[in-house]
Amino acid sequence: KKYSDFVQYPIELKVTRTEIERDEEGKPVEGAEEKTTTEWVTVNSMKAIWAKSPEEVTEEEYNEFYKHVAHDWEDPFETIAFKAEGTFDYQVLLYVPGRAPFDLFYRDQNYGLQLYVNRVLIKENADELVPAWLRFLKGVVDSPDLSLNVSREILQNDRRVAAIRARITRKVTQALAKIMKDDRARYVEFWEKYGVVLKEGMTDQESADSVRSLLLLNSSNGEELTTLSEYVERMKEGQEHIYYLTGASREAVESSPHLEAFVAQGYEVLYLTDPIDEIMVGHVTEFEGKELQSAGKGTVEFGTEDERKEAEEARKAEEETHASLLELLQETLEDHVKEVRLSSRLRTSAACLVGDTNDLSPGLERLLRQSGQEAPSQKRILELNPEHDIMTRLKDMYAADGSDQKIVDFAHLLHGQALISEGSQLPDPAGFARRVADLMTH
Repeated sequence: KKYSDFVQYPIELKVTRTEIERDEEGKPVEGAEEKTTTEWVTVNSMKAIWAKSPEEVTEEEYNEFYKHVAHDWEDPFETIAFKAEGTFDYQVLLYVPGRAPFDLFYRDQNYGLQLYVNRVLIKENADELVPAWLRFLKGVVDSPDLSLNVSREILQNDRRVAAIRARITRKVTQALAKIMKDDRARYVEFWEKYGVVLKEGMTDQESADSVRSLLLLNSSNGEELTTLSEYVERMKEGQEHIYYLTGASREAVESSPHLEAFVAQGYEVLYLTDPIDEIMVGHVTEFEGKELQSAGKGTVEFGTEDERKEAEEARKAEEETHASLLELLQETLEDHVKEVRLSSRLRTSAACLVGDTNDLSPGLERLLRQSGQEAPSQKRILELNPEHDIMTRLKDMYAADGSDQKIVDFAHLLHGQALISEGSQLPDPAGFARRVADLMTH
């Protein structure tokens, strides 16, 4: 039943039964003779559903077979059947389960398709046939051209297996793209179950382009998920970048001070809140000629070229005016930041921390450490809002007495405030609490 259930010829088992007449209590009747009967019983089903043309199979038959191979009691979300003929023949029947497997994110999860050779089961979980980011797939692959004697090493190095894997990947992404186009609500249903796994496909160089168009992301445009293509269609005239910001949740990202200027200027920002997003953005560098840029990195420039140039000149002039104060703040925080500068992205908040364009984000640093990898702490840039009342007070304090200890306390409080607003840990929680208490009592 396990290995040869679908062989097209009947496999018969010779069954011999010996019986004897028994009384009501089940005891052999005295003097009764034993009777022996022999019959042949067919023990395999002989019905390989994947060998039939899709037109010959009903939806109910496909669903029943899915429940058999997936050990599930619900119908699948989608069924994909195809075959290849030529120098290398094989047949494939794939299913997208209607609900995500409980072990979808287990590190030691066994995944893969059932591999058959001439309808004889060779391997139960052939993970060589699908990439890890499609590990939710169930189904079978049958080829008469593969060897019955296969090992993991043989499968990994077999060009024909690699060709099957590439074809399966292409067929699945094409099927998902069609669902997205024809029935957006149904695709959203799929994305809510498997979107996080599908994002892992962005690290697959061979499939990244196909996966990129399947992404559904949150954004400041509203509650509905958006594709990158739809984002580009809504971009403001003259906008050169696709802006995004990573964070622990939609609420955390929406309240981030990094977005204040974007909101004020009416620029849409993608909200990337899954841990995998921190890795994904390293592979999604552009889309339709538009580069992706983090709202939490680099400098922010809005408007026309003349407007950007004018704003930058004004910011630099302001920094030159208060260069000595900024230098003092930077010296105070030299163990924590690499630069203190005035911000063009803040509107209501007093401060925020930003990275250079190629720096790791705080979320990625945390993710790497949690996975046991080395991630050296990076000093970032402390940006201050030149229009905030705190900055005005700092200017006044410095003008009155540049050695005032309160300036040092303000520097640490602003740095701590910036860390808290992005969800990072304080380097000295007790010191921060003491400075807040001193400020509240004086």
